[in-house]
Amino acid sequence: MRAGSETQCDRAAINAVLTEQLPLGGEEFSDLCADADLVEVRADLLDEVDTARLRDHFGGRLVYCLRSADRGGTFDGSPAQRRARLLAAAERYDFVDLEADRDLVPALLERLPARRRRISWHGTAPDQDVLRERFARMTAAGAAHYVLTTVTTRAEDALVPLRFLRGLGRSDVTAFGTGASGLWSRLLAPHLGAPVVFGGVGDGEADLPTVQQLVSDYGFPRMRGLNTVCGIVGRSVLSSVSPRVHNAGYRALDIPALYLPFQVKDFESFWDEVAESGLAELGLPMSAATVVAPHKESALAAAATASRAARSSGSANSLVRHGSSWHADTSNSPAISRALARERVPVAGRKAAVIGCGGAGRAAALALAECGADPVLVNRDPGRGRAVAGELGLGFIPLDDFHANGYSLLVHATPMTDRAPFHPAELPDDAVVVDMVYAPEETAVSIGARDRGLTVIDGWDVLLADAGCQFRFMTDHEIPAEQTRALLHAARISRRSQHR
Repeated sequence: MRAGSETQCDRAAINAVLTEQLPLGGEEFSDLCADADLVEVRADLLDEVDTARLRDHFGGRLVYCLRSADRGGTFDGSPAQRRARLLAAAERYDFVDLEADRDLVPALLERLPARRRRISWHGTAPDQDVLRERFARMTAAGAAHYVLTTVTTRAEDALVPLRFLRGLGRSDVTAFGTGASGLWSRLLAPHLGAPVVFGGVGDGEADLPTVQQLVSDYGFPRMRGLNTVCGIVGRSVLSSVSPRVHNAGYRALDIPALYLPFQVKDFESFWDEVAESGLAELGLPMSAATVVAPHKESALAAAATASRAARSSGSANSLVRHGSSWHADTSNSPAISRALARERVPVAGRKAAVIGCGGAGRAAALALAECGADPVLVNRDPGRGRAVAGELGLGFIPLDDFHANGYSLLVHATPMTDRAPFHPAELPDDAVVVDMVYAPEETAVSIGARDRGLTVIDGWDVLLADAGCQFRFMTDHEIPAEQTRALLHAARISRRSQHR
């Protein structure tokens, strides 16, 4: 099912999965047609599609998929009903998906030649032996393309289908883990031999990147040579803009790396099984990682060495491999300094308050102190706040007792977006507000400060500075600044439109 005449190392075919009715010829469908090689119609989710009209607007090949309810779909009709729909689809579609557990029967195989079959299997596979057994049955029937997906509840589980895929050494098999924790394996599979990468249309689903994301964030359909993997590791990272920024930088500077999102619950397990060994076994060792909540303290513990800023703040958001060990750093401190410098904000001598004492807040407070400010920590939990302030040698004020008057520099480092945890009206007229939260819409902190006419450095400004610092940590290169600024601006506009 590989499209075009390019070789496996040149490109992967983009399979756009259509799960909702789209107006043919509309902007969304036109964008799809420009990038996709195949359009897969999920007939279990859609009413019958007019394939003749579809072909008027799409010149690629069409795939019919009637996913069963026990295989992640919604079709629950009888075997006879299923066979009738598949046979009818064979008259109108280029490929028909046959489920390995129920569709490899003479009535279907005799009417549908192997060159027009896609045979799929979706289930649970604790090891490669299960996949080898299923695959043997699939190849006995014959198909143009084989798809095997395994249910994953941990990011580590997705190593099973990837090891299987790499061991096959074939160009007609796609295998990956499903679910949010397996999304990274969908994106890496083409680099291990899979001929196709799947993308959703429209906003997509949590565990299915959109076709637009495949192109803009990961560079598909082109396949660049890789020798390492980097990524963002956290509890909720699938909406992160970091892959778009880092991968664009890799492409611009011809760095043979791929930056992936790893949605991780247990950091220690992921680090041992995937970062330390699993990816290396696949021939693509992890060389660096961005680490976000709630794993920043665990990231510091995983490193053999650490920067002074990471040690002082008690957490790290960057891990870089040095030989056989890891070095921990935090980009939050230099990012705050860089963002303030970009806006030409003098810091020395300012009385500053940092609201929030997580990893970002601690790093920000240390950065301000190093730049000559006089920072104090503010936190809702007095016990935790006093402990952190004591470790850093800083003053502390409980949030309930905090008043913003008298502070000419305030850093907001909590996750709050819908309301400000302080009263912006109390800030002096010359105050500068740094809001470390980046959200589709302006946060209440940024809005309140701008309404006062104050200088505001918002979360997207900090993110731009942070991306530059992290890219430097990970690659020893400077990120293309204007390109990164444009990408973040586009991401902000896109998110704003999606949330309206």
